Order: sequence, then C-alpha cells, then structure tokens
Amino acid sequence: MTKTRVEKDSMGELNVPHDALYGAQTQRAINNFPVSGQRLPEPFIRALITVKKAAALANMKLEALDESRGKVIVSACDELLNSDDVMAHFPVDVFQTGSGTSSNMNANEVIATVASRYLKETIHPNETIHPNDHVNYGQSSNDVIPTTIHVSAALELEKHLIPAVETLIAQIEEKAGSVSQYCKTGRTHLMDAMPIRMDQSLLSWSAQLKQQVNTLRSHQPAIQSLAQGGTAVGTSINAHPDFAATFADTISELTELKFTPAENFFAVIGSQDTAVSLSGAVKSLAVTMMKISNDLRWMNSGPLAGLGEIALEALQPGSSIMPGKVNPVIPEAVAMASAQVIGNDGAITVGGQSGNFELNVMLPMIASNLLSSITLMTNSVSLIGEKAIKTFSVNKEALEEVLYRNPVLVTALNPVIGYAKAAEIAKVAYKENKPILEVAEAMTDIPKDELTALIDPKKLTSNR
Repeated sequence: MTKTRVEKDSMGELNVPHDALYGAQTQRAINNFPVSGQRLPEPFIRALITVKKAAALANMKLEALDESRGKVIVSACDELLNSDDVMAHFPVDVFQTGSGTSSNMNANEVIATVASRYLKETIHPNETIHPNDHVNYGQSSNDVIPTTIHVSAALELEKHLIPAVETLIAQIEEKAGSVSQYCKTGRTHLMDAMPIRMDQSLLSWSAQLKQQVNTLRSHQPAIQSLAQGGTAVGTSINAHPDFAATFADTISELTELKFTPAENFFAVIGSQDTAVSLSGAVKSLAVTMMKISNDLRWMNSGPLAGLGEIALEALQPGSSIMPGKVNPVIPEAVAMASAQVIGNDGAITVGGQSGNFELNVMLPMIASNLLSSITLMTNSVSLIGEKAIKTFSVNKEALEEVLYRNPVLVTALNPVIGYAKAAEIAKVAYKENKPILEVAEAMTDIPKDELTALIDPKKLTSNR
C-alpha cells in the first residue's frame, strides 16, 4: 500500500501520498476527475509557475506580501522551473473544473510546500507558507488561468512556432533557387494545365507561409494582454490597485516578452475570444501545411504509375508485404498533425462559446488544445523542412517526358489563330497522342521555328 499523510482543506481531511508536494485540494481533483489521464501540457505548467513567481515579486514590490514569505515563494518557483521532473507534481486531469481552479490550487499547494521548507530552513522554523493566503495572494483562479493561457501561448508562439515557420520559409526559398531550371506541367483540377517552373511552385508555398506568419504576429498584442489583476469577476477584489500593472511589468522582465494588463478584465475573464482567434490562425497554418504536404505527395507519387516529378528522401520501408516500396511518410505525418490541429480548433471554438456571464468555464480544455496545436505545427514545419523540402530530388526525365506532349501548350497560339482553331488542334493532339508542335505544324501555316518559339514551355512560365 502507498504510504500516505493527512492533509486538510476547507472541506476537511484527506489522505495524500506521503511524498507528494501537493495537498488536499489537488488530491480531491485527482479523485474527482479520472477522465482522460491527460495532463495540461508542460509549457502551461511552467507558465503557471512563472505567473506565481511574478505575482509574488509584484506583491513584494507593492508591500502587499512580506519579503520573507515572498522570497521563499520565488525560490520555490525557481526550484520547480529548474526541475526536469516538474510534471510529476501536476497530476490533475485536463477535464476538470472549467475554471481550472484545481490546477491553480495544485500550483499553489506545490509551491507552498517547497516554499515552507525554505522558510523553516532560514527565517521562521515554526511557520509555513499557505497556498491561498500567500502563494495565491491577490489572485483568483479566474484571472490566473486565463493569464496562464495567454502567457504560455505567447511564449510558444514567439520562441518556437514563428521561428520554425520562418526557418521553413528560408528552406523553401533556398530549395527553389536550386530547382529554378526545371520546368513542369502545371495542373488545375488535377488536370494538365500551362507549364510552371519548379521554383514558382515552391515559392507559392513560401508566400503562403509568409502570410501565415503575418497573421500569427497580428495576434501577439492581444495574446500578450493579460487578465491578471481582475481576480474573481473582473472587479480586482483583494488585489492591490497597482497589482495588474506591476505584475505585467514583472512577468515581462521574467520572460523577455512584453505583456500588458488587459483594457477590460471582464472581457478577458468572461470570454476566451483571443484564444479562439489565435487557434484559428494556427488552424490556418495547418491548412497551408496540408496543402504543401499533399503537393509533395502528388509530386512524389509513383515512381512508375504516378507523377514521379520528385523523389522524397527514402526514410523507411513502406510496406510489410511489398518489398522495395517506399512511402512519403513525412508529408503524411504532417497532414495528420494538420488534421488534428483543425479538430483542436473545433473544440476550442465550442470552448470559447462557454463564457457564462463573468467566467469562461472550459479553460483547461482550451489551454490544452491551443498549446497542443502550437506544438504540433512547430514540430511539423520543422520536420517537413528538414526531411522533405531540403532533401527531395527532381526527376528531370519525368518532367520533360510529359511537358512537351502537353496539348494545353496550344493556349499560347490563341492570340495568333484564335481559341476555336487552337481547341481543334488540341483535340487532334489528344486523340492521336501526338506532340502539339507536330499537330500545329500540320494544321496551320505557321513556320515550325515560329511555332517552336511560341510554345516553348519555359518561355510560357513568364509573361515578361
């Protein structure tokens, strides 16, 4: 049997594992919510501890918390932030009370336990740090959890997702420069269309991604605006009048990212509009990544019965029964991650609708899905850049084999012979499976050298 100790909260006594840093309220949450076995992500937990550290520093600065207690709370937060197994102390299920009170109290209890050890070892051997009175001073779960959603998402966005996408853009543009000499058949509706250069195809991806970065950056001011200081319902009850501004300055120093107090605490506590909007932006990035993944899969298809325009790096056997088969595993993985992000956004959208009067009550789920989406996209864009974009090779022979036989090249003759005549030539070329040059030479009086110049695929990739 697990050794336990007795802890007490406002509802009475409860047995807690003997060596657990958390207390009774966390244990109640463990008992009450055996839903998924899924915890809030580590970036959220680390941001939550950082929020508690910033709150203690701000309260000390405002002389709302005595220095001896404030310092040990800060030391406890530092110890946890420097720990490799910090998640062992945060076992509460994502699907808990909608305000995230259980996770807030989990943090308060863990920090209080560690801080009490420091306090006993240094200044007050007979005193302890209280989870509510000291660690949670001037705070409520109702402003702490929305603040932590914003802080964790802002940090992941600035330090991980945006740099990863910008790296992918650079990788695509470098690859585009190395394949600009190749011309391929363009496709619309998955059907042959006018020619396009390989670099033009790739640079369309980088343009999409640049727009996604612009969109993500446009969300940064809102996600870096914080609910902290609004306390229970937005009225700032029990918080120092200057706490919100002091806290924002403090956490900005700790994270090296500029945070500000929200203009209206009622809005950011009662709703999660900013998280919903950011999720939509991350979903939009997932849509772009799905498009890039599918383009790569089609271009790589074959090698004999498909397009076979490129060869992705062979990373693993593709079949347990068909020897020699190799599949486009990286684009497939990224496509699946993109699908999951789109699903996460659906759940976040429903969560955002669950603001009832002065509090949204799906905060933990929103936090979990938003951070999961950011992580999935960060890892996906890095993966596809390193193991697909940088390493694919171009099959020049496959490109040229179909390029010069493409009847759609007759489009270039429209200004000379008219659409109807050009369509007639294209139909003959299709029917007789002949190169368009041969058919056009037979059906018009245009000299061969002039026809050759008019329908030169590479010239047709630019109208300049």
